[in-house]
Amino acid sequence: MKPKKRNSRLLAIGAGGVALIGAVYLVSSALKQSIAYFYSPTELVETAPPETKKISLGGMVMDGSVKRGKGLNIEFAVTDFENTVIVKYDKVLPDLFREGQGVVAEGTLHKNGKFIATRVLAKHDENYMPPQVARAMKNATKEEAGS
Repeated sequence: MKPKKRNSRLLAIGAGGVALIGAVYLVSSALKQSIAYFYSPTELVETAPPETKKISLGGMVMDGSVKRGKGLNIEFAVTDFENTVIVKYDKVLPDLFREGQGVVAEGTLHKNGKFIATRVLAKHDENYMPPQVARAMKNATKEEAGS
């Protein structure tokens, strides 16, 4: 094989490798920014994440906790029947949003302990509940029965 052909093949392979590494880096950094870790209210209270970390909070909307402010501002409590977190939201709520129903809120935890939601998802049918919330509720029921 001639040296020129060999060098051009090595150069093409090297350029392809660099492009592949760049693509993997871009995809992984985009995924890292869009991932929101899921917390139940109890997990959120016990291990408060940094304010800048985007997370998902799941639980049940506590009965009697929905307070509407001016415009679209709304405040409500999300519970797993062990702990409760206050959620603030300023956009249109989904049609299925109600007290006593399952909800998942995405956003960040503020230093005052309130969760500032950027997105709220309501349950989609009568049997839906986030699995972590179902476990927390089951554990809380067992503890009450044991008391």
